[in-house]
Amino acid sequence: MAAQSVATSAETVENASGTSVDLGPATGLSCRECGTRFELGPIFACAECFGPLEVAYELPLGDPEALRAAIEAGPNNIWRYAPLLPVPADVASKPSLNPGFTKLVDAANLAKEFGVTGKLYVKDDSGNPTHSFKDRVVAIAVEAARAFGFTTLSCSSTGNLAGAVGAAAARAGFRSCVFIPHDLEQGKVVMAGVYGGDLVGIEGNYDDVNRFCSELIGDPLGEGWGFVNVNLRPYYGEGSKTLAYEICEQLGWQLPDQIVIPIASGSQLTKIDKGLQELIKLGLVEDKPYKIFGAQAEGCSPVSTAFKAGHEVVRPQKPNTIAKSLAIGNPADGPYVLDIARRTGGFVEDVNDEQVVEAIKILAQTEGIFAETAGGVTVGVTKKLIEDGHLDPTLTTVILNTGDGLKTLEAVAEGGGQTATIRPSLDAFRAANLA
Repeated sequence: MAAQSVATSAETVENASGTSVDLGPATGLSCRECGTRFELGPIFACAECFGPLEVAYELPLGDPEALRAAIEAGPNNIWRYAPLLPVPADVASKPSLNPGFTKLVDAANLAKEFGVTGKLYVKDDSGNPTHSFKDRVVAIAVEAARAFGFTTLSCSSTGNLAGAVGAAAARAGFRSCVFIPHDLEQGKVVMAGVYGGDLVGIEGNYDDVNRFCSELIGDPLGEGWGFVNVNLRPYYGEGSKTLAYEICEQLGWQLPDQIVIPIASGSQLTKIDKGLQELIKLGLVEDKPYKIFGAQAEGCSPVSTAFKAGHEVVRPQKPNTIAKSLAIGNPADGPYVLDIARRTGGFVEDVNDEQVVEAIKILAQTEGIFAETAGGVTVGVTKKLIEDGHLDPTLTTVILNTGDGLKTLEAVAEGGGQTATIRPSLDAFRAANLA
């Protein structure tokens, strides 16, 4: 669908098959840089300045109490927020994995470990259907793919997204073909392949994979393909807003004082901020200051490096870290992350691989949550932010765990496992000094 520099309502837009597009309150796409408006369609870059596009809405302003009641009466998944998302009103009746409304864990043990005297929570998104937050963004992208008449779902992925696309495609009746770096963690490779779609390893890192996918979109081979994080990226990104919605609802419709978010492309962090701003605009939460902190692995820390140097531009890096799900050396939303961290009074920090592993174990041993390496990055950065005085331990803080540690077992395999191996006798147990 060709881009047009005019906003139109969803009802007037047609997909490739000539049927009207219904994406609920979404009214068009808007360039984040120059503000140029476009029709709803599978486009992701502004034709005027090449800036990124995001969804523009006609939000249900007016009666926040009625909207809050309608949300609370909705299903226990992201579709309770359908009036705030680019999805049709009847989305909950369509075949979907129905992700979301994951636990907000009161992490009192971790708080004690870190010397936090305020409330500390872990938003544990490992409880999603494929055990990562990617189920949220893919669910929204699937609705856009349906609306635009695509038949194949695809993506470039560092692992979690590949599994989420494969599972969502299987459930929704799409073909899937996803692309990953050839050297991903085996757990993620197996999980992504089990859903029956095509899984293609690309020789290179994530940035190489992403470039290949961008080329495929412009080739006849990619006709009818919806790349959830490329040509469907404006819709896909909106799924991360549901993390902001849920956190505030689970806090009793209050904004957290501080939130720590892992950075890969940076889209999750920017969309969480967008979600918080929408809740304020809608009157669903009281407007008050909040701080957003970004977390990266030292071996892939282009945003952290730029933030601490006071730069406006994020210089690409070649990733070298065990946190492969965050290993994006040229993050598309990096500059916007810098803006948000500075605007809110937050910070962007990084930790090395040893600190990542230590943090995974601390979270597991204090709260019983087994995080993947991205979660280790976030917890490790939280610890470092407290120690360096950037994060106030007296305030209400939310940490994001975006995936399940079973996907990245290699990171903690060394030195793990059995405490002892004994004969099946009480004498042997006594000799092991475990009682």
